[in-house]
Amino acid sequence: MIRLSVLDQSTALTGRTPDCSIRESIALAQHCEAEGYHRYWLAEHHNTDSIAGSAPEVLGAAIAATTSRIRVGSAGVMLPHYSALKVAEQFRVLDAIAPGRIDLGLGRAPGSDGRTAYALNPNAGKAADNFPAQVRDLMDWLAGRKLVDKHPFRDIVAVPQGPTCPDVWMLGSSDYGAQLAAYFGLPYCFAHFITQGEGAKQALDLYRQEFQPGVLAKPHSSVTLWAMAAGSEAEAERLFSSRAVWWLGRERGIFAPLPSPEEAATRALSEHEHAVIARYKQRAIYGTPDVVVAKLRALVSDLGVDELAILTTVHDPEARKRSYSLIMREWQN
Repeated sequence: MIRLSVLDQSTALTGRTPDCSIRESIALAQHCEAEGYHRYWLAEHHNTDSIAGSAPEVLGAAIAATTSRIRVGSAGVMLPHYSALKVAEQFRVLDAIAPGRIDLGLGRAPGSDGRTAYALNPNAGKAADNFPAQVRDLMDWLAGRKLVDKHPFRDIVAVPQGPTCPDVWMLGSSDYGAQLAAYFGLPYCFAHFITQGEGAKQALDLYRQEFQPGVLAKPHSSVTLWAMAAGSEAEAERLFSSRAVWWLGRERGIFAPLPSPEEAATRALSEHEHAVIARYKQRAIYGTPDVVVAKLRALVSDLGVDELAILTTVHDPEARKRSYSLIMREWQN
C-alpha cells in the first residue's frame, strides 16, 4: 500500500501568536501517529509572517521525544545555509533520541528572501553552487565514514555515533534535485504544493531514468502536496476559503498569517481575484474524504510515486486534525 505521511510548516494563524503554531505541530504529530501516518516532516522557512517553522531540527527533537513509532524529519533543511558537519551532528543527536526513525530531507533553495539567506550565511550563494559536495560530505559524516581522500576534514567525526543512521532524502521542485537524487541513489520528493504540480511528472520521470544505485538499490519517490478533507462539501468550502484568500496575497508576494474563514468571508474580491481563486480551486485537492482520496489515488497513478506527504493548512487546529483523520480512514478503506 502507498504510505501517507505529513508535511507541516507550522503555519502562522491570525488571532494567535506564532509560538502557538509550534506547540500545535507537536500535538498534531502525536495525533497523526495515532492515525497511522508513516512520516512527519517539518519545513524550514525564515523571516516570514506566514510560517513559524524555522528550525526543523529543534522541533523535530520535541516531536521525536514525544512519539514512539512515526518517522520524524525535515522537508527540509536548506543545506547552503549551514555547515554540513553541524547538520550531521544535529541529526545524529536526533537519531539518538529516536533511533532508526529520523529522516533528513535536504534542499538547496533559500527558504527565504536573498537578504535573509545572506544573514544566515554570507557565503550562501557560493554554498549553493557547492551543494553536491556538501551533500556528499554530509552523507559520509552521518554514516560514520571518512570523507573523500585528501579532504581537509577527512578525519573529523560527527558525534554521537550509534547503530542507526538518519535516512537522507533529496527534495526539489525542479529537475535539479531529481538529477542529484538519481546521482547519489537517494530517495526523492517533489514539492507538488509549491509548483501546483507543474513539472512534477517531468522531474520524477527524470529521476527514475537517471537513477544510479547508491544509498538505495532502486528509485523511491514521493510528492508533498496540499490537501484537506471535511465532513461535508459545505464545510470543506468554508475551511478552504482561508487558503483561497491567503493564496491571493501569495500571488502578490504577500506572506501573511492564514486568516480564519470568518475573516475570509469579509474580504471583498475583485473580478480578477475571483478568477485567480477559480483557477486555484481547479487544482486544489479538497472536499469530502471520498473526493479527496479519489484525487490522491489518481495522482499516485499518474506520477507513479511510492509515497504521499500531505500538507493541510486550515485556521482551526481541530479541523486540521479531523482532516488528517478523515483522509487516512478513507485511504485505508
